[in-house]
Amino acid sequence: MTLPDSPRWPRRIAAMLYEALLLVAILFFATFLFVILLGSATEPPARYILQGYLWLVAGGYLVWSWRHGGQTLAMQTWRIRVTNREGGALDWRQACLRYVIASVFFGVGFLWALFDREGLYLHDRLTGCRLQLEPSKRPAK
Repeated sequence: MTLPDSPRWPRRIAAMLYEALLLVAILFFATFLFVILLGSATEPPARYILQGYLWLVAGGYLVWSWRHGGQTLAMQTWRIRVTNREGGALDWRQACLRYVIASVFFGVGFLWALFDREGLYLHDRLTGCRLQLEPSKRPAK
């Protein structure tokens, strides 16, 4: 049983696909800057530094978005907001922890939601967060 104002699966998947496209563009640009400034990153240790840098760039984008309005661009498009259990804004600790746990457990956290009694992702269950469906802003006819 999912929470009543929780987004349904088709909306969640569409938002994730859109988010992936946005992240690819952000990470492509970040890699371009890295290579311009530091040169090739095909050999260790430069490759490992680049990987860590990209993880931090992605985290910076997501955490900042979750802290400032609870939505990334993809979440705004699909009217999804991440909130704490009470429906308020995430604090820095929650947002950072949510990103780290989602990164560590990657796909497992999303599969968890299929079996969770409230439909929460693992990283949301562990950090006290949840996804909320935003009401439509279209004017009534």
